[in-house]
Amino acid sequence: MLSVTAILTAWCGFQASKWSGERSIAFAEASAARVEASDADNQAREARVVDLIIYSDWVTAGAQGETALADAIEARFTPHFALAFDAWRDGDEAAQGPFAMPEYVPPGTAESAERSAYAEARFADAVEDTERGDNYSLLTVLFALVLFLTAMAQRDIHHIAAWMMLGLAGLIAVGGLIVLLTFPTRF
Repeated sequence: MLSVTAILTAWCGFQASKWSGERSIAFAEASAARVEASDADNQAREARVVDLIIYSDWVTAGAQGETALADAIEARFTPHFALAFDAWRDGDEAAQGPFAMPEYVPPGTAESAERSAYAEARFADAVEDTERGDNYSLLTVLFALVLFLTAMAQRDIHHIAAWMMLGLAGLIAVGGLIVLLTFPTRF
């Protein structure tokens, strides 16, 4: 019983360590993806600011009746803004503006959403890996208790107490082994 329990204790410690490594990798990947999402989001914000400034100049020129200037500014629209502007102009100009059009997608918007989704998925994986590692750590402690009870039963104590300790150790060992068989493993 001692040798089998020692092997199970070592196995659980090994698995707890492996899942801890998986958790660390998942957290690192989630963190890196969040940084990438932030960079892409900053790119999209900067594009929005540029588009807003140019659009504001276009509105001002149009309001002042300077159609030649408005046309020159319109020619300087970024491609992603020009697409939304054309859709806005072809549709209902009374709508909230080209920025509210579904066609308006500044560069970095899709990448930001994609990297954020990946970060959330990896973070969820890391949380799950943490739970798995904690479960193996708990089994390590339970198997260490089995080792302790088995060793104590071999001491010079009353034989009824020794059998009770061995029985308890056996129950814990069997229960721990059954639980262990339900856990995923990493190599």
